[in-house]
Order: sequence, then C-alpha cells, then structure tokens
Amino acid sequence: MSDSPAAAGFHMPAEWVPQEAIWLSWPLKAGAWPGCRDAAERAYAEFAATISRFETVRINCVRTAQERAAEALLRADARLDRIAWFDHPTNDTWCRDHGPVFVQHRNTGEVAITDWTFNAWGGKFPAWDLDNAIPARIAAALGLRRFVIPMVGEGGGLEVNGAGVLLVTESVLLNPNRNPNLSKAQVEVILRAALGVEAICWLASGLEWDDTDGHIDTLTRFVDPATVVTVVSRDPNGPNQAALERNRAALARFRLPDGRRLEIVPLPLPDAIRPAGWRLEVLPATYANFLILNGAVLVPTYRQPVHDREALRLLAQCFPDRQVIGIDCRDLVLEGGALHCLSQQQPATTQRQT
Repeated sequence: MSDSPAAAGFHMPAEWVPQEAIWLSWPLKAGAWPGCRDAAERAYAEFAATISRFETVRINCVRTAQERAAEALLRADARLDRIAWFDHPTNDTWCRDHGPVFVQHRNTGEVAITDWTFNAWGGKFPAWDLDNAIPARIAAALGLRRFVIPMVGEGGGLEVNGAGVLLVTESVLLNPNRNPNLSKAQVEVILRAALGVEAICWLASGLEWDDTDGHIDTLTRFVDPATVVTVVSRDPNGPNQAALERNRAALARFRLPDGRRLEIVPLPLPDAIRPAGWRLEVLPATYANFLILNGAVLVPTYRQPVHDREALRLLAQCFPDRQVIGIDCRDLVLEGGALHCLSQQQPATTQRQT
C-alpha cells in the first residue's frame, strides 16, 4: 500500500478530538424492529436530536423519506438548523460499520476517507450493496480524498487512542467470513497502512449473541491515550465471563509504544436482556457503546436504573470535561446495537495533529 493513508501522512484520530459532524443513516430497513418499529424510531430520533444540541448531524436518507424523518426529529426537539440531509440510499442503519472511517493529516489537518469493503458482518444480512457504497458517496458529496482499503472491515471493529495504538478483535478481522485469504500478519500490515498506527492490541472475541462477531466498540474503549474502559461480567458463571477475562488479561499484558501499561477501568455489563420470541436469545447490551461528542458523551441505558446510574457515574469520572448523558437504548438494541454502532464521527478539518 505505497499510496496508503499512512504513507500520505494520515492517521485515524481519537474520537475526542474536535468534530465537524456526526454521521447517521436513518432507519429505513423494511422488517427491522418488528412489533416495536415506532418505539425504536422515537428512540433513534431522540438520539439524533441530542447530538444536534452539540454539533451538526449529517444524515444519509433517501429524499422521499426525509420529510417524515424531519417530523420525528421535530417531535424530539432537535436543532433542525444543525441537521443536514444527504440523498444517499442505504440497506441498513448501522453507520459506524458501513460509513467512512475518517482519517486526518498529521500536519495539515486535512480530513480524508478510508473506504473498506463492507459485507454485512460476514454476509449475515443481505443485501449490503447500498451500504458498501456509502463511503464513496460521502467522499464525493464532501469533496474529500478517498483511500480504498483492500480488506473487509467495519468501523465498530476499530478503536484508536490517536497516539499510535489500535484495539481490534481476532473474531472479527481474522474471521473466515471477512478476510479468509489474509493472515494475521497481512491484516496488521493493512491496518498500519490504513490507520497510521504503530501498535496493535488483539483481543480474542466478544459478547455472545453479537451479530458483529465481537466488535471492539462493545468491549473496550479508550477514554484517554493511556486509559481504557473494558466491560466485565456481573455473572461469574455467565456465558461472557471466560471471553471477557481473556480480553482483560490481553489488555493487562499490552504495552503502549512508550513502554507503559494501559490503565484499565472495569465497566460492568447490564443484566442480561432476554426478549421473548426474538431472533437473539440475549441482546448484546453494553455500556461501552457510548459516543463521544464535542462537549458530551452519550451513553446507552437499558431501563436498569441501578446499573444505568453506575455506568453513567463511572463514565462521568472518565470524562470530567464533558456532559455525560444517558440515552434509552432498550428498544434500539433489539436489532443488535446501540449509540456508537449507529453513528460515525467526522473530525474537524481545522484540528491539527502532531
């Protein structure tokens, strides 16, 4: 990848750098959220409206659906002057994964797009052709440089600290349903070239019943360049206990480029949510699926008051300079994701990286 982002001076910045906008893809997939479609759309509109109180929201939504979507945002008290519509058709709503992964030039602050192959988490949910085209559409709409990355990958599977470190999971990027012809070493070469990172920490796997096969943004997130929050199970005999312990041990062994250990903050999972008659036995609900904004952190909550308050308190300690706001995701997570999965941040072009 001689013409890679890293070779051109770009890297993936941390989520907490100043942002120009948050990208969303309005939920239009037929058949999604059966039996609770209206409730899920209200929750989605509340999420988008909350973002609009802090920064611009750019929404992929076909023109014919924009009026109805705007009405939902109006009912949620969104800042409509901060809503920008893009007539981009999509197959599904998970913009973190089908949207562009933005990178930024270390010296000039230029923002560019990395365009990965998207195959709906290993071909699980056809069709995905419209979703796979979203990065190219956004690059054309904004006039941004676009780097095509020769690998299947999703934004929810990538977590960086903006200082050279990347967290990923083997169960996603090394899965035969994504990249069957690439070795771990080959994947690492592509990741370094695409994202401008130098150190990669591999965790083994994620939560049971997770459609994504274990995205890192449901497990472990940076809250500053040397600190991560990582989910832990409340049930020592639960199905997630062994995998999460292995992940925590891998984080404890990892060394930052300067030789330091990561500071690890445990973030307990909510109690298991078991919806009757649903396609998932247990929903992959996690407080790690938060979204960092300019001045705020939006945290998924699950109508578990004690656990929700505990998660909000822990994350408020991690982000003392931002408002920490809970967003009810009990209906949204029925389709397998929450706030971070639904969104993708675009860094501000004026931000300089050194």
